[in-house]
Amino acid sequence: MIKFKTLVKDFIEDESGLTAVEYAIAGGLVVGTMVVAFTQLGTAATGEIKDLCSAIGGSAATYDCDGA
Repeated sequence: MIKFKTLVKDFIEDESGLTAVEYAIAGGLVVGTMVVAFTQLGTAATGEIKDLCSAIGGSAATYDCDGA
């Protein structure tokens, strides 16, 4: 019975798994932030390219302004 108590106590005090979970959460947050940032950047870049095409008066066939 003493070995069981020692085993349970050691299991409760072991924090090595917590470090892995913390890194997983931090990594997930970083990846999520990057996805949102690149999505917003892509949308903004597409808008700017369309604005430039409109400003020079180009047609979609000549300058591929519609992205097709």
